[in-house]
Amino acid sequence: MHDSKFFRFDGAALIECQDSVSEIRLAVADSFLVEAGRVRSLAAHEQRFSSWVTAASPAVTSQLSAFFAAVRSAIPKTGRWFPRIELHLSDGSDANQPGDALFLRLRTAPEQLGEIKLWSLDEPDPRLHPEVKGPDLSLCMQLRRKAQLHGADEAVILDVSGFLTEGALSSIVWWRGEVLCAPDHQNIWLASVTRNEIFEIAKSLGFQTRLEHVKPSDLVGLEIWALSSLQGIRAVSDWVNLGSPVGKCTHVEKFQKRLRLLGTAIS
Repeated sequence: MHDSKFFRFDGAALIECQDSVSEIRLAVADSFLVEAGRVRSLAAHEQRFSSWVTAASPAVTSQLSAFFAAVRSAIPKTGRWFPRIELHLSDGSDANQPGDALFLRLRTAPEQLGEIKLWSLDEPDPRLHPEVKGPDLSLCMQLRRKAQLHGADEAVILDVSGFLTEGALSSIVWWRGEVLCAPDHQNIWLASVTRNEIFEIAKSLGFQTRLEHVKPSDLVGLEIWALSSLQGIRAVSDWVNLGSPVGKCTHVEKFQKRLRLLGTAIS
């Protein structure tokens, strides 16, 4: 999908290494888009990553400030990149493996995509840690591939009662008239930096926002978006197992422009 370099943080600097760390040890991950040295809400990504790391490996927390500074310095100021910062935990079974450690996966960004097709997952939420990005990342990629087998681009995760939580690798929001809506806190979903950005833009433009507890059938005929740090906003053109069409997307361009303006230079 894209070129990648892998670095381990030794407590003072990033050391390039072979990508031989098992995904099983991946406890925390966070990614953000960098274009020509500019990134949206980097502080929010760092804060979210820090909170997860503190819960998973308190001993590593003292390294975070130096790690973030090293990551910022390592990201090229030209080109389009999608770096991923990671925490891997040691299970103590292999003396050759480092202990709990921070890593940077410096990846060139894949292409910007357009409209997206959704597919409701045909089983209840299979994730074990839905509030933390990392432990279920491989599973979520598998869910997206499963959606592709059904002619869609993204799997929508539902709870045991069929209520919408989020996409496998995205946040789902929708428009009910001129009100921007998203899933409420009755379901467990990953805290989304992009969702927060979009809600702040809506408020700045004078739109109302609302949280709702909905099933996919409640969204028939509505304008729906899939959000991510990489792609920003992707307008939903179809929900393949919804049984009814979704609405035409009319708000995207205005919000995409505002989203791009949020990018600031990495200091």
